[in-house]
Amino acid sequence: MAKQKYQMKTERSKNMDAKQMLQLSDIRLAPYMQLATGLIGKARHAGGNMFRHQMDTLAILIDYGYIDSVLLKASVVHDTVEDIPDFDKNLIINADEEGQKVLDLVLEVTRREEEDKRQFLHRILDTGSQKAKVLKCADRISNMISLGYVTDPKFIERYCDETEYFLLPMSLEVDFNMYQELISLIMTRRRYLEDGGYFDKREKESSSS
Repeated sequence: MAKQKYQMKTERSKNMDAKQMLQLSDIRLAPYMQLATGLIGKARHAGGNMFRHQMDTLAILIDYGYIDSVLLKASVVHDTVEDIPDFDKNLIINADEEGQKVLDLVLEVTRREEEDKRQFLHRILDTGSQKAKVLKCADRISNMISLGYVTDPKFIERYCDETEYFLLPMSLEVDFNMYQELISLIMTRRRYLEDGGYFDKREKESSSS
């Protein structure tokens, strides 16, 4: 069996303890939240906007017990570089003393101009840092939950396949509990397609063509 690159997180704290609370209280998220408000006008396929998605990703990380300051700050602005036209990266660098580290992590989970979606996810899976993989898994959990409000079956199928191929091995490398949640989300979304007759209809169309 190949040696894992990172030590997988297998325990999930159910309640925030006093130490974590004090650690979280020392993290200045407000400057990053202010930058993230630039995403309020960016609509999402499932409804809502990209600003809410940043906050949702932050909440998922805290839910899983992550109180790392750079990771949480990056979660709040992880889509700014990609989704705000002509975004000035110096705004993240100058947000506070950890700005450069936050930007480095954001850029790890930002799709590059020369990358298609599969190349982008392959890069994070193959060479991403542990924090990048944890952040991407939290991001995908948020997206998979939102997928429940999407009515385009082909989009749902493609997104589930993508999650199974790239995000399950990624989550298995860093956090077993995230891995379990992603499996559950894939199963419920595919059950929705099955109950709606999508796979039967696709099979009929394929056989008749």
